[in-house]
Amino acid sequence: MFLPTDVFVFMAAMAIVTLGSCAIVAYAFRRKAGERVLLWFGLFAAPYGVILMLRSPVFQLGFGQPETFARFAERLVAFWTIIPALLLFKEFYGNGWRSSVQWLIGSYVTLAAIAFGLMLLQDRPEAVPSPSTGLVFLVPAMLILGRIAGYRSPNLPDRRVLFGGLLLFFLAFARDHLLNARQRLWHPGFEPYGFLALASCLAYVASRRVRENENQLRSLTDEVRAAARIQASILPRTIPSRENLQIAVRYAPMTAVAGDLYDFPAIHPGSIGILVADVAGHGVPAALIASMVKIAVTTQTGTDDEPAKLISALNAILCRDARGQYATAVYLYVDEVNRIGRYSVAGHPPPLLWRSSTQTLHKLNETGLLLGVRFNETYSETEFAFAPRDRLLLYTDGLLEAENSAGQSYGDFALKEFIETQQSLAAEAFVERLLREVLAWSGGNGQPGQLDDITLVVVDVK
Repeated sequence: MFLPTDVFVFMAAMAIVTLGSCAIVAYAFRRKAGERVLLWFGLFAAPYGVILMLRSPVFQLGFGQPETFARFAERLVAFWTIIPALLLFKEFYGNGWRSSVQWLIGSYVTLAAIAFGLMLLQDRPEAVPSPSTGLVFLVPAMLILGRIAGYRSPNLPDRRVLFGGLLLFFLAFARDHLLNARQRLWHPGFEPYGFLALASCLAYVASRRVRENENQLRSLTDEVRAAARIQASILPRTIPSRENLQIAVRYAPMTAVAGDLYDFPAIHPGSIGILVADVAGHGVPAALIASMVKIAVTTQTGTDDEPAKLISALNAILCRDARGQYATAVYLYVDEVNRIGRYSVAGHPPPLLWRSSTQTLHKLNETGLLLGVRFNETYSETEFAFAPRDRLLLYTDGLLEAENSAGQSYGDFALKEFIETQQSLAAEAFVERLLREVLAWSGGNGQPGQLDDITLVVVDVK
């Protein structure tokens, strides 16, 4: 027969195994977050719960006393559970004075290996006392020595709750192991209750962390939305309507905010300026620099018909006010009346010119150093002529570098053919279909999809 407390211990053991298994699964899904507390707790709790179940009279009534091999396996698991328990303690206490926790773990592993070896030699699982009994004296001694030496554990959130749970478990652990030391077998007394107290403290702290993380995530989401609204406000609200040109734009950020930027700094009778820029990186940091570039462009009055001067001015501002931040840019000034274009490039993919009369695609290959590298960098500008029905395409490298499942980039394998075959489309239809094509190119066959911001500006000469 067994007592009601035996039933409670057996039920507690099942709960502990479940808790440990859930902690291991949770860690598997949160590896990037570095929550090793979940791992050590899971590796400690699950085997510990199994040991409780195996030693429970309730279990033994149904399955009988374990055979010798099973008893050896049980002792091995019992020795093993102490290691993740010590690693869990280390997460809260740190390395200790002169890495005393590291020494403690190493010493325990060595003693446990020796003890288990002696058990195997004598063929008696109960022949050697558990080395974990020594921890009853070593852990307090280590804490007292560290305190005297001036060691202070890391200042963790809810530190008192965590140490309170550990203290309750350790006291119950010490009580049971000291009482059972002579028998050289461990029997559940107060230790399961101490473990449940530790698990409750960990659950409390974990729930608080989850709640705080959710609040931070909510706050971050609100901030990203605000950043997206601010970024949207710096982009042109309308596309300029020109008598001799048809302009179409597509802007596809990879995330809520992006480092791409387009603008029309110069809009005069008979001429227009077009800027496309791409800040290194993604997300909010890149968006902040893109906003800065936009503001810098607005200060460059008087240079909007001189591409090289405007690009040089942007470079100087970036080098002075945002050191370590880099961007590529292309500025194109279009003289509609004389059908002449002038452009300057800072490390940006070359603009493309489709000449309808000769059915040829030309890269406007003049380039320069990307923005933000050298303060006094000079940039050149190049002039070219265009004719009716010609098409200009300005873009960011998200268009060229999109890859399909075979690792083929869209710029190398598909862009030229698309421009040739879709030349009859109007600018708006052309840019819409081009964006759909490149997104489909990188998002098919289980591919991760868009991996960079994409900006497209098409200029058709009427």
